[in-house]
Amino acid sequence: MTASQKIWALHLGLIAVLFAAQYVLPPYHATNLARIMVLSIFAMGYNIAFGYTGLLSLGHALFFAAGMYGMGLSLTLLGWTALPALIAGLVAGGLLAGAVGVLALRTAGVSFMIVTLMFAQAGYLALLYFGTITGGDEGFNPDRSLRMIGSLDLSADTPRYLVALGLFALALLLCLWLVRSPFGRVMVAMRENEERSRMLGYNPFAIKLITLVLSGFYAGLAGAAYGLLFGYVGATFATIQYSILPMLYVLLGGAGTVIGPFLGALAMFYLIDLASGITDAYFFVVGAALVALVLFAPKGILGALRERGVRWLP
Repeated sequence: MTASQKIWALHLGLIAVLFAAQYVLPPYHATNLARIMVLSIFAMGYNIAFGYTGLLSLGHALFFAAGMYGMGLSLTLLGWTALPALIAGLVAGGLLAGAVGVLALRTAGVSFMIVTLMFAQAGYLALLYFGTITGGDEGFNPDRSLRMIGSLDLSADTPRYLVALGLFALALLLCLWLVRSPFGRVMVAMRENEERSRMLGYNPFAIKLITLVLSGFYAGLAGAAYGLLFGYVGATFATIQYSILPMLYVLLGGAGTVIGPFLGALAMFYLIDLASGITDAYFFVVGAALVALVLFAPKGILGALRERGVRWLP
């Protein structure tokens, strides 16, 4: 089997396993897995910017919240149906990422990280200021009758799981195609040596801006899907916590690997879930796990596997 065949077999196999899981898992874990798949889309977007292009952002919660509110307000204020509202959320995340990128990409390194954090914080404060529309920290719950795609009731367990899986599969395969495309190679070249890429004729600002917009589309889709599938839209999702979470998912699973964000989200979700059942200081357990990761597998789970022999992992 060639490396390309192994790559497609691995990713299609993961999708098949997730499809079969709904028939095996109890409802609690199936719902958790649907949530993990949506958060994985968010982490994939972060991985495109950070893992493949080297853009360390602390502002991705802004794009996630933009997608969530783009969807939620389209449903409740504009009277749109679920599918157009979902697309509106995706577009909102990408457009806002482009607007932030035009300004933030004039900086680099730590300065870029701080500027993106400032934009995200400004977005969070704006959501609080316009609380009569956005619901502020309390948020709002889109009416169950609005959460329908055709005859699919997205508040029911099976349709919610299938839609989450469909969006995850689409995002995963598009990400795989992107990173293996010529543009994906340019992204990696930009991460490894920006000046040499410039000498080869590439425009770092344009490449990074396109990458950030693609990352924003992923984050917007994840935010819109989260609000639609789980029936809640709130400003809490614009806080810095939701900028740090996708970074942790990517670092745990393996930055610069396609499946890494899903693996990291799965591991982190259940680590928190299990630790919170044992102790109130569950963040101490999470912190200890991250310290162990940095010491023994600094490139994440899949990054370590790729370094130690599975070199065909994309």
